[in-house]
Amino acid sequence: MHLLRFVVLILLGLSASPCGLRAAELMVFAAASLSESLQEIATDYEKQTRDHLVFNFGGSGLLARQIEQGGPADLFFSADEARMDALEKGNWLLQGTRKSRLSNTLVIVVATDHGASVATPADLASTTVRRLALAETRSVPAGIYAREFLERQHLWTAVESRVVPTENVRAALAAVESGNADAGIVYKTDAAITKRVRVVYEIPAKDLSPISYPVAVLRASRQPEAAQRFLAYLLSPKTAEVFRRRGFLIAP
Repeated sequence: MHLLRFVVLILLGLSASPCGLRAAELMVFAAASLSESLQEIATDYEKQTRDHLVFNFGGSGLLARQIEQGGPADLFFSADEARMDALEKGNWLLQGTRKSRLSNTLVIVVATDHGASVATPADLASTTVRRLALAETRSVPAGIYAREFLERQHLWTAVESRVVPTENVRAALAAVESGNADAGIVYKTDAAITKRVRVVYEIPAKDLSPISYPVAVLRASRQPEAAQRFLAYLLSPKTAEVFRRRGFLIAP
């Protein structure tokens, strides 16, 4: 009887110890272009820890608005600094956790089979391109970068009426894949995930503002310690290899 009581007390003690605590469930709001990379990273991370990661992928502007409206995000991984700047100004970020992690490249794509005849940016203004798929050019980073490039090339006025706006960069990619657009401007990492489009032009970094992906823990996180552990993992050399393999550039 005494032995049974002793065993019960030990089990109760273990359940009250840190090792016996329930695993954290983290809600990660992240740019659509990060989908494959983060899902791969999550698989390894969840094996190494008891934590569970839930992702909400979408356009960074939409995700930022959701956070401002009380969306239950523990961590935000944006595709541009402007969305993160706005959240930091509004005191939504946990102080000291914001880091710039990645960069990317914009490319012009057409369908692999029977794609439009496009070789240069100027061809987007030709009669071969009736519909140009872009992520929304006022709130989605990929669309903002694309419009900036077209304006710098003095092409925006010529192509504006042909633009098919989409909710995020993956939707722009899908429009080209399906034939609902003759061409599109997406990230190089997006073009790499499908054989149904081909890259016809890679936009030089000098022709647009730096593309930067910052990440931060949210001040309203329900699991701030667990969120900071995952943030540290995202900044580790191990995840850098995953991002590089997916075509991202690692921020210095």
